[in-house]
Amino acid sequence: MKKIIEIVDTIETAQVYAELSDAKSGGICVFVGTVREFTNEEEVVALEFETYKTMALKEMEKIADRAIEKWNLNKVVLRHAVGEKGVAEPVVVVGASSAHRDACFEACRFLIDTLKETVPIWKKEKFKNKSVWVSAHP
Repeated sequence: MKKIIEIVDTIETAQVYAELSDAKSGGICVFVGTVREFTNEEEVVALEFETYKTMALKEMEKIADRAIEKWNLNKVVLRHAVGEKGVAEPVVVVGASSAHRDACFEACRFLIDTLKETVPIWKKEKFKNKSVWVSAHP
């Protein structure tokens, strides 16, 4: 089993397929979260992310372990960016590979939803005339 758990400055989406590829896997599922152009009808200029890295990595490790056990995954990726990110730039990528597609889809949804709910990551939404700190959690 291979897990990749990281807090990074930049998300490189092209590498995720290779990281999740496994001869035992018939399915690979990946979710990439990006900076959207509008929030509540206000134009977003950028998002800024901060985290308590040690705690975030420990929590991400727990999430990966739960998913591996529940869905019998072969590989897992959980990667979140920090710093300022512009519109359309990726900020988070999660992925799972398993023998069957159902497990991949379910695990991928669990990975992103649980990451957003439990990992200590905060974001500042930057608009043209103001900035607002909000939790990255829903």
